Amino acid sequence: MAPSLQSVDFTDLSEAYDPPAVDGAVLPFPESATPPEGAPVDPTSPPGPVFRHVDPVRRPRLGEVLLDMGVIGQPDLTHALILQRQLEARLGDVLLRRGLVSSEDLARAMARQRGLGRAEAAPRGCSRSDAMARRLPPEIAIAFLALPWDRIGGLTRIATARPERLDELRAAVAPYFDACVFVVATDAEIEARLAVVHGDALARAAECRVPAHQSCRHWRTRSAPALFAIVTMLAILAISEWPATALRLAVVAAVGVSITSLALRFAALIAVRLPARRGFASVRPPRVAMRKLPCVTILVPLHREPGIARPLTERLSRLDYPRELLDICLVVEAGDTCTLDALDGATLPPWMRVIPVPDGHPRTKPRAMNYALNFARGDIVGIYDAEDAPAPDQIRTIVERFEAAPATTACLQGQLDFYNPTRNWMARCFTIEYANWFRLMLPGIARMGLVVPLGGTTLFFRRIVLEAVGGWDAHNVTEDADLGVRLARGGWRTEIVPTTTLEEANASPMTWVRQRSRWIKGYMMTWAVHSRDPVRLWRDLGPKRFFGFHLLFLSSVLSAALLPVLWSHAVLIFGIGHPIEAWLPPGGAFLLGGAMAGLSLVSMLLTFAGCAAAHHRHLRPWIPTLMVYFPLATLALLKAAAEVASKPFHWDKTEHGTFGGVEGDGDIETLQAAMAAPPGR
Repeated sequence: MAPSLQSVDFTDLSEAYDPPAVDGAVLPFPESATPPEGAPVDPTSPPGPVFRHVDPVRRPRLGEVLLDMGVIGQPDLTHALILQRQLEARLGDVLLRRGLVSSEDLARAMARQRGLGRAEAAPRGCSRSDAMARRLPPEIAIAFLALPWDRIGGLTRIATARPERLDELRAAVAPYFDACVFVVATDAEIEARLAVVHGDALARAAECRVPAHQSCRHWRTRSAPALFAIVTMLAILAISEWPATALRLAVVAAVGVSITSLALRFAALIAVRLPARRGFASVRPPRVAMRKLPCVTILVPLHREPGIARPLTERLSRLDYPRELLDICLVVEAGDTCTLDALDGATLPPWMRVIPVPDGHPRTKPRAMNYALNFARGDIVGIYDAEDAPAPDQIRTIVERFEAAPATTACLQGQLDFYNPTRNWMARCFTIEYANWFRLMLPGIARMGLVVPLGGTTLFFRRIVLEAVGGWDAHNVTEDADLGVRLARGGWRTEIVPTTTLEEANASPMTWVRQRSRWIKGYMMTWAVHSRDPVRLWRDLGPKRFFGFHLLFLSSVLSAALLPVLWSHAVLIFGIGHPIEAWLPPGGAFLLGGAMAGLSLVSMLLTFAGCAAAHHRHLRPWIPTLMVYFPLATLALLKAAAEVASKPFHWDKTEHGTFGGVEGDGDIETLQAAMAAPPGR
């Protein structure tokens, strides 16, 4: 139960960041005063005033300083102190996130509280000052939000936004600077100066955080075109010299891939529908009482999206999580001036901040997130896309699940859905595909204990694990799927949590092909990178995950490659001969046609089951049209194969905001409520 105003002891609560620091003193006491127990007394001392050692004088608390400065009133401070006690948060964060004080007033108050100076404007364009600041390693500067600021005489002035950790900071900087004095700066001032001093080094480090043997950054772009040309020429030669045999082998391979893919989907359906057992994660995890809510950082990568500030703020403002513990980082490339200018002109809430990413190569989303991870403040790190509209209770759901989950659970993946599913036929098919992926396949393979290829958004990690595995591979265009493999190789588990984020469905064939080609290219490179050393992969994953990894990644690529071959047998219906007949017994063509029809029916039934949610059932009549939708993946594969050879690290970005939003599909809160309903059968 929250404490009432009458029950609050304001003397105890008025501390800001740390227990009251004090300075020892010898104070005069009148002779009639009772000395503290155990205090030394001189029996020969004459009557009159005597001096005794007493408890030291405490330093003023931050709340008292702010009241004395007149920048806050008692009612607002009282409310902030209650929130501080409830959340176990820093008082400064409460005051700033609630808009009760400005960052400048808070910095002046912290300086006054501790008898320190207020940092002046950071030096600009001074190579000598920059070199001095770089003497302090970036990991120390980031940990303490502190940097050498300037020199006065023989003293180095070190600015910090965390003066409550002054003793720790003094010990940390001692090996690098002899004589120091400390001043107080704001968070924004320190972070801006950090970007100037250490930005380039942090950006270079962001490009190669992942161990080399698990990264595709050493992909040989010079030899790739030659290899691609050789494989292409061999395929053309085989088809031209032995066309019938090549087609027969391709049909056999296509049937095999189709059967194994359907088997995996069927196993996922069984795993989802059966009660949790044998160590499988619960589909609907129980809610738990939290002892203490953690700080959660959300990284939102933006690129060429100048109009996103207002809708993004509105959507994330619906999150039901204390603003004092919510750290939203808008991650933008430093060269993306249109987006940065738009954000600079927008009025962002205090719990949002912009992190410009210094230029570098490759200019990809994972590289930007690696850089921003240095500035994250939360113990849990999440990812949203620019157009995402998460469920209001999503952060609380994630936090509670991390609290209840085993320590080996490093990642929680939410479900994705769309707020424009009826835009057109493409949007309907895209929604059906995602419904099956996020509500059937991913939960199923997670419960079976297989490798989970993560989605690019609504992802949440234990920060300590994310940093331990090296963050994201900056050179992989499906960094999410690759990270899922690396987590599995490290022995970490991923769970799919039933909380939904709405985003925009891809509703254009050409845009769909571009997006899918990036995914296929990333899957190809992820499979190739992790298959470099099969023996090591086997040891890391174990037999079940090893075979599951190859089945999942290879079938995703081979299905797109062999789909035209699979359907080539349809000519038999019209009495046209097919080379596969030579390998079939009498009447085998009829049997093959029946088998393929049966496989198609099973696929549609599984897709039907994947659309069990109430808000997906109206899409079920469109399931048969997926036979026209999926062949587009073959075009995407051709584009992906060419890019693997010519430009493997090219990021083909999907444009957002072009296919209609919630205005055409009803209120977003109504959609989210419908998606939270239990699925039917």
